[in-house]
Amino acid sequence: MSLILNGTTGLSDVDGTAAAPAIRGTDANTGIFFPGADRIGFAGGGVQVGEFDASGNLLFNSGYGSAAVAYGCRAWVNFNGSGTPAIRASGNVSSIVDNGTGNYTVNFTTALPDANYAQVIGIGDYGLVFNRNSAVGVASNSSKTTTLTKIDMTDAAGSQYDFTEINIAIFR
Repeated sequence: MSLILNGTTGLSDVDGTAAAPAIRGTDANTGIFFPGADRIGFAGGGVQVGEFDASGNLLFNSGYGSAAVAYGCRAWVNFNGSGTPAIRASGNVSSIVDNGTGNYTVNFTTALPDANYAQVIGIGDYGLVFNRNSAVGVASNSSKTTTLTKIDMTDAAGSQYDFTEINIAIFR
C-alpha cells in the first residue's frame, strides 16, 4: 500500500489500525486511524480509545475495554433557588426564572434536538437535610420543550419549597 499526500486528495490510501495508526507522531501506537467506511478512530497505547462513527456519534473507551457511544450532558446548572434564583455555574443554560415558591423555568442557551431528554435533579439544602429523617424533596416536571424545562420542587411534607441548592443535568 502506498501513501499519497497532495493538495487535492490530502492523505489517502492508508487506513492504519489501533496498533499502528495511519497518522501518528513519534509514538508509533498512538494516533488516528480509519477502522471502516465513514469512521475515524483514535488510538492510545495500541488500543482504540475513541471513534467518530458513520452516524456522527462519538464513541470512547472509558476503561471498560471497548469504545461505546457517549451520551452527553446537553445542559446543566447549579443554582440557588431561595429568594431570587442565582446561577452558580452552568453549561448551555441562559437563565432561571422564578415562577413562585418552588417553581422554576430553566432556559437553554442552545435548543435541544427534541423534548425526549432525561433530566436529573438533585438538591443540596443542608439545613433541611439535617432536620428531617425522610425524603428531603421531590421534583416534578410540569413542562419540557426543546428550549426550556419547568420544575416544581416540594419538601418532604409535600409543600412547595425554595431549596438553596438545586442541580439539574439534561441528557439526550
